[in-house]
Amino acid sequence: MSEPTGPTLLDPVQMGRPVGRLDGRRKVLGVAPYAVEHEAEGAAQAAMVASTVPRGRVRSIDATAARALPGVLAVLDHTNAPRVADGEDREFAPLQDDTVWFRRQPVALVVAESSEVAREAAALVAVEYDEEPAEVGLRPDSPRLYTPEKLSDGSESDTSAGDVEAALAAATHVVDETYATPYEHNNPMEPHATIATWHGEDAGLGDGPVLTLVDSTQGVHAVRSSLAPVLGIEPERLEVVAPYVGGGFGSKGAPHVNVVLAALAAKALAPRPVRLTVTRQQMFALVGYRTATIQHFRLGADADGRLTAISHDVLEQSAAIKEFVEQTGSPTRSMYAAPNRRTTHRVARLDVAIPFWMRAPGEMPGMFAHEVAMDELAHRCGLDPIELRVRNEPDVDPETGHPFGRRRLLECLRRGAERFGWEEGPRAPLSRREGDWLVGTGVASSTYPANAMPGNEATVTFEHGCYAVGIGAADIGTGSWTSLTQVTADALGVGLEQIRLGIGDTRYPSASVAGGSSGLSSWGIAITAAARAFREQHGDRPSEGASATAGMPDNPDLQEYALNSYGAHFAKVRVHADTGQIRVPRMLGVFSVGRAVNPTTLRSQFLGGMVMGLSAALFEESVRDPRFGHVVTQDLASYHVAANADVADLDAIWLDDDVETHLNPMGSRGAGEIGIVGSPAAIVNAVFDATGVRVRDLPVTADKLLAGLLPQRERDHVLGDASA
Repeated sequence: MSEPTGPTLLDPVQMGRPVGRLDGRRKVLGVAPYAVEHEAEGAAQAAMVASTVPRGRVRSIDATAARALPGVLAVLDHTNAPRVADGEDREFAPLQDDTVWFRRQPVALVVAESSEVAREAAALVAVEYDEEPAEVGLRPDSPRLYTPEKLSDGSESDTSAGDVEAALAAATHVVDETYATPYEHNNPMEPHATIATWHGEDAGLGDGPVLTLVDSTQGVHAVRSSLAPVLGIEPERLEVVAPYVGGGFGSKGAPHVNVVLAALAAKALAPRPVRLTVTRQQMFALVGYRTATIQHFRLGADADGRLTAISHDVLEQSAAIKEFVEQTGSPTRSMYAAPNRRTTHRVARLDVAIPFWMRAPGEMPGMFAHEVAMDELAHRCGLDPIELRVRNEPDVDPETGHPFGRRRLLECLRRGAERFGWEEGPRAPLSRREGDWLVGTGVASSTYPANAMPGNEATVTFEHGCYAVGIGAADIGTGSWTSLTQVTADALGVGLEQIRLGIGDTRYPSASVAGGSSGLSSWGIAITAAARAFREQHGDRPSEGASATAGMPDNPDLQEYALNSYGAHFAKVRVHADTGQIRVPRMLGVFSVGRAVNPTTLRSQFLGGMVMGLSAALFEESVRDPRFGHVVTQDLASYHVAANADVADLDAIWLDDDVETHLNPMGSRGAGEIGIVGSPAAIVNAVFDATGVRVRDLPVTADKLLAGLLPQRERDHVLGDASA
């Protein structure tokens, strides 16, 4: 292996400081505008009409009653809506034909003077269908199962090495179990929303935009590149604006049908703007979700607990209208050493809404199964769960054979065990009790790829004694306004007060999405390159208006090293012996993510991920109607997410001497998603430690524990009578 040829690291002066959010005051005062809060004089309001059948064709649409309602401006359907220029991506071709792909697909759009009138009119639109047979349930014997060519992360669907079956047959200890995760929905606080304004190609705008979209998105340039060809305009004539975004968790990583509908409605009413806000109920149908999974996991180990075989077979779903294949088995390929290994993915193409990215797509459900299986193996080997992981630590990446950049998983486990007060040795379920509560502890490992997305550029301009830095990045609540300002200051060698950052607008140079834990890494590389180009061209005393633009330089280390973040999760649970009620009084996460650019926002990301993992472990489940395939738990009352009462003592720390030398000039790695990976498994393992009941399908609820707790209650009763 040659000497490292990766990025030159910045000298951290502003980086590493716990700087408060620079956009915090505007948000607290309520003057930071989110998508629908932007001014748009005379804007009309749009409301969608949803299909009531899962598959078929629209026979007729009668909008007479809707059009008669005062304030209604237009009712669009497949017979009169503006045409798209490119309908190959069927999600981006709404109202173009009479085909119904899933229940609650938009089949018409009402535009009115107010949102109240628009919604009332939408309810008056009468639609008749020619319904066709549909398949909406995920099952192992589905006739629609197929092997996808690629997973959503670009990797192969199936991988194998060695002879897994022979190794399993010869293994001393074997785990052969099936694990399941449910459908889950992102539910950011700000629903998806768009204001669309067509300016008209003959409006005398010169090189100005033909269409402006104020959108709630994780990537303004992603919206532009996706929708410009669909709408038949040059990319530079489509402006997308999103300075403040109220959360996304992946669902806003690319545009969905609502953005196209807003653009079509605005074109029909041009030059009048149109606002379209996705309701909370519609969020469960139109903007993506995490697919359910059924995962068959097999582990084989020798007498010392060293893995000889790993087999991970994944069953999940996509949609008939558009393919999306979650990379559930990907983390299994590089997590632990074993000479014989296999991963497979089989996907059912169902007549349902389209799944999409949700925080740590693939890694979260895949590592849940892997880390619970590892806990089961530890029990069968009679080993401490941490010791089992130590014995199976790989020297190089098992999938590629590349050396690790910085794999410090064992340090995370050991640091966490010390801080948590982990009791070493083989676990003995049902060994601890506090009154009526059974007490248990669990551990799980975590990993997430260290990504740097291509195609980023930044511009630095000297204006009025300050440095104006522009990049089309996004801040979805993660703190990008602040951390990017810190990176820019160190790249230019000046104080924070001299930086004027501009993000969230396609007027700024191209930037990748805020997703895949890649935002800060990718954008920071481009900003650092632009800052260096600026200094090379203009020196330390630039003249007014001096400017430089640069993109991301080549980094051969990305191809020569396996770059990942790692972590260790520890959880303590209490389970009521009579009711099965579960409480999580304590969670600890220890992470290796490189240098902390901003400790305040970094810790916030870890804690947010851990809470989301707790929520997945105990609460979150989108329930589908088995007849029609739509989600019936379509509000935050029936789809419960973790609230304050569910979260007790959370602690997140990181290896503070950890500097990544192969990825970017900041020495950091992504941290937005690793907090959720592994945390559900730690809780599930702790529940087993407390109760002796192994739950293999999320979420863990009282009904799944009570049958196993009944014999324990009977033993307690007998012992109580005997002692009397």
